[in-house]
Amino acid sequence: MSNGKIQFAEQEGTFVLKFIGEIRLTLCSVLDSTIEQIFSATNFSSIVIDLIDTRSIDSTTLGLLAKLSILSRQKVGLLPTLVTRNPDITRLLHSMGFDQVFNIVDQPQITPESLRDLPCQDVSEEEVRHRVLEAHRILMSLNDSNRQAFRDLVEALERS
Repeated sequence: MSNGKIQFAEQEGTFVLKFIGEIRLTLCSVLDSTIEQIFSATNFSSIVIDLIDTRSIDSTTLGLLAKLSILSRQKVGLLPTLVTRNPDITRLLHSMGFDQVFNIVDQPQITPESLRDLPCQDVSEEEVRHRVLEAHRILMSLNDSNRQAFRDLVEALERS
């Protein structure tokens, strides 16, 4: 079980996701559902992902964040903002090519008081496999380094 959580708020069309602790596969279902919710909102104008309190983040979550960036560019033509002060997280984001699909900053732009915890969701093994596969395919599409790093995993998931 992950000891991380994701909080969520919306302020006048700006959506905020705050990742706290270790963000792992166990949170991918609720994160993906929340991404769908954000992009179905009629008042969507921007999104900020606060990683200041994030200790670690797995590749499935990174893939879902890349999906979020793609949808943001399609919907409003803007790159989402990632906020991080952890040098390890920042280095990971840059190594994955996130500096090309996000604005990466070290200061929060807004601090909504209305953040609430997203609930955990029970999902089937097949649904988790599908989300992991989708997330890693998105990561692979970002650059050649990611394509090489995740090729074996994606091929294994496709076979199962």
